[in-house]
Amino acid sequence: MKIAVVGVGGVGGYLGGKLAANGSDVVFLVKSSYLDIFRRKGLHIVGAENVTVFPIHVSDEARDVGVVDIVLLCVKLYDLQAVSMAILPLIGQKTSVVTLQNGVESPSIVGAIVGHEKIIPGAAYFPANINTPGEIEFKGAIQGKPLVEFALLSPLCNSSAISLLDEFRDAGVSAQLSLDADRMLWEKFCWILGVSSVTAATRQDISVVRSDNDMRALFAASVHECAEVGRASGVDLANSIELDLMNLLDANPGNGKSSLLVDLEKSRPLELEGLAGVVHRLGLKHRIPTPVTSTVYASLKAFVSGNVALG
Repeated sequence: MKIAVVGVGGVGGYLGGKLAANGSDVVFLVKSSYLDIFRRKGLHIVGAENVTVFPIHVSDEARDVGVVDIVLLCVKLYDLQAVSMAILPLIGQKTSVVTLQNGVESPSIVGAIVGHEKIIPGAAYFPANINTPGEIEFKGAIQGKPLVEFALLSPLCNSSAISLLDEFRDAGVSAQLSLDADRMLWEKFCWILGVSSVTAATRQDISVVRSDNDMRALFAASVHECAEVGRASGVDLANSIELDLMNLLDANPGNGKSSLLVDLEKSRPLELEGLAGVVHRLGLKHRIPTPVTSTVYASLKAFVSGNVALG
């Protein structure tokens, strides 16, 4: 099975690196400016694990790679439409595309371009980020959660999803399948919305957040607002999700930060519109109050495009 990893950041670098190190047929699509770095130095996972992929199969052009069996699509939300168009040369009749973005909108956005029947919605549950191009810092697993989860959505993709599940597990990546894509995506959305809101608003990592009662309350309120908006949107979320995710916060590696905070600290563009922005807009649509999320959304809007120094 040939796998293309598109977007070699925390999620794509870690998952693709683990697969490639275990012998899977993996090609990484990277920006042209990074191509020489990867060819000279390979890919390195550091932190809670140490994995090296060298030599590495890497390209900056989908047409040079050709059709693959699986695409792990790991780019940021704000790049999603443009990248989905650029990867069309990877897509054949039997290709499946695993969407691994934060938020709940990527399966529909990507599906509109590559075909909805080709989509395998995914969710990644681990803190990881780029130290430098080609070096990914993996902070560790979150107790009680698989590293990656994906849903059986289209019958055309079921065999690919099961084969990918086996490849992940063979590579030492805990993975599981879900039969309810919407619930899987919204559970992850509630988690990442809460974590991104509280860490970006306070500029603190998980260890600080969970040790302060006021910050814990901020996380809980963000999760609750997201869950209420999800329920109003017709998603069958468990009544215990707020408590479940608070327990997950306590199980998360203490040095973990949301990607939103990492991008904010490094003056990069933010995925704000696909996170707090979605909850804010859906709250207005369904007349669900979202005071905490809407405040976080408004307070970070000035930083959305990046290149704005923190004061």
